Amino acid sequence: MKYNIFAYFLLALLSVSCADIKNRKTTIEVVDNNRHYYPVLAGQKLDIVFPIKNTGNNPLVISDVITSCGCLVSKKSSIEAIPEGDERLLILEYNSAKNVGFVDHYITLFGNFEGTDMYEIKFDVNVVPSAHYTKDYEELYQEEKDKDGNIKSFVDGDENNKSYYMD
Repeated sequence: MKYNIFAYFLLALLSVSCADIKNRKTTIEVVDNNRHYYPVLAGQKLDIVFPIKNTGNNPLVISDVITSCGCLVSKKSSIEAIPEGDERLLILEYNSAKNVGFVDHYITLFGNFEGTDMYEIKFDVNVVPSAHYTKDYEELYQEEKDKDGNIKSFVDGDENNKSYYMD
């Protein structure tokens, strides 16, 4: 019984302190925001790494990261909470198989930023088709599916769940 009361007290203390941290505002600095990457071939992957520095006097708490495209996947980022004066890396992988030409991408961070609830990171890149043959999306998808056996029914659907068509 004594341990249960202590556990409840500790849990209540932690929940109050976490809520308090999210309400304290701080400032952020993103190194080299608005980048312009050199062209990549369609189908290549590009690692995108943004150092994020907490320049304020309170801990920075990132509550959500939203990307402008499904072609941007978060890798092993360590930016959920950044102590004051410290720096962490936002690590994303860009899959160029879904784009051709000039593309702008945005990453929106939500957190306890001073003056706003969100902060936008931007980069752009030119995706160049192969000079030998320009593959369409279905061919690039099939190559990805053949290469990665984990994509079982990503677009095709299951055998018994093929949707419908009309005349």
